[in-house]
Amino acid sequence: MSEAGLLTLVQWLSPAFPVGGYAYSHGLEAAIASGQVRTAADLEGWIATILTEGSGRNDAILLAEALKPGADLPALAALAEALAASRERLVETQEQGRSLLATTNALTGDDHPPMPYPVALGAAAAPLGLPIAQVLALYLHAFASNLVQAGVRFIPLGQTEGQRALAGLHPVIQRAAREAAVAGLNGLGGGALRSDLAAMQHETMDVRIFRT
Repeated sequence: MSEAGLLTLVQWLSPAFPVGGYAYSHGLEAAIASGQVRTAADLEGWIATILTEGSGRNDAILLAEALKPGADLPALAALAEALAASRERLVETQEQGRSLLATTNALTGDDHPPMPYPVALGAAAAPLGLPIAQVLALYLHAFASNLVQAGVRFIPLGQTEGQRALAGLHPVIQRAAREAAVAGLNGLGGGALRSDLAAMQHETMDVRIFRT
C-alpha cells in the first residue's frame, strides 16, 4: 500500500476539496423538514440505512467496479445515472463527479471526461493502488460525514452529538465497504425507500438550504 496514495485519497475526500459536498443533503433536508429525522439517533439510523440498503451501498459497488483494471467506465457511468432515484440525485452525482475530475485532472495530468461521482472517483483513484475495501471505507466515511454535518446544521444538533453519531456509524461503514468490495454489479439494488422519496420531495420544497 502506498502511503502517498493514501494521503492523496484523503485529500480528495476532504471537505476542503472543491467538490461542493456541503451543498447537498441527499434528500435529508426534506426528511428533517417532514419530521422523519428529529434526533441524533434518527440521523444515525437514516444514514445507516442509506449505507447498507440504499444509494450509499450502490455507489460503493460502482466505485469498487471502477477501481478494477480494465473497468468499462462509460458503462458504469451510464449505470450510475440510471440508478439515480430522482432528478436531484442525478444532478448531485453528476455535478460532484464533474467537480472532482476537473481538479484531479489538473493535479495529475489525466484527461477523464465528466462521470458520476463514484465512477469518477474510481477512475481517478485506480492508479493510487490502494486496497478496494479501504477506498470504499474512506469514501463512505466522507459521504456519511457530509450527511451528519447537514443534520448538525439543519436539525440542528450540537457538534458533539454529530460526532457521536458519526462514530456510531463506523462499524456500519466498515461492514458496508467489505460487502461492496466483493458484491459485483449483481449486488446492486435498493431498499431505502424513504430516503429515495425524501430526495423526490426535496425537489418541490419552497424554502430550502441545500441543493438536494
